Amino acid sequence: MVNVDQKIIPFLWFENQAEEAVNYYIKIFKNSNIKNITYYGEAGPGPKNSVMTVNFELEGQEFNALNGGPMYKFTEAISFYVKCISQDEIDYYWDKLTEAGEEQPCGWLKDKYGVSWQIIPILLVEMLNDTDPEKVKKVTEAMLKMKKIDIKTLIEAYGT
Repeated sequence: MVNVDQKIIPFLWFENQAEEAVNYYIKIFKNSNIKNITYYGEAGPGPKNSVMTVNFELEGQEFNALNGGPMYKFTEAISFYVKCISQDEIDYYWDKLTEAGEEQPCGWLKDKYGVSWQIIPILLVEMLNDTDPEKVKKVTEAMLKMKKIDIKTLIEAYGT
């Protein structure tokens, strides 16, 4: 059955690892599951009976993954922002998603499939929205020196 509650669904194009990637993601994010898998038939373009799409949810957000072939790759132009409340949560997602992936500046990373993620504490967003431009400047300067975001360092930069 098709979910009509979510109007816009991110669609991820993989060469041939859609099911593998989805299984990886649902192990990392709690409250996640595979909803449906479709398979290529006689008409292709993929091999008959191979996975075509995987419809899944991560933390209530619906996604589709497609085995579409090698013609398109992920870039940082699209990323998924994970709102974190604590350093433990940042550490958990960072460690899981950088496993065989790539750390990038300012809380960004690429997972082993090339998908870009932002692992960002809600506190950082609040600090960057402060009305004191000096505090915002200090927090921004601290963040620009980081790969994985460190809340303690942000708080020290922010001051009181």
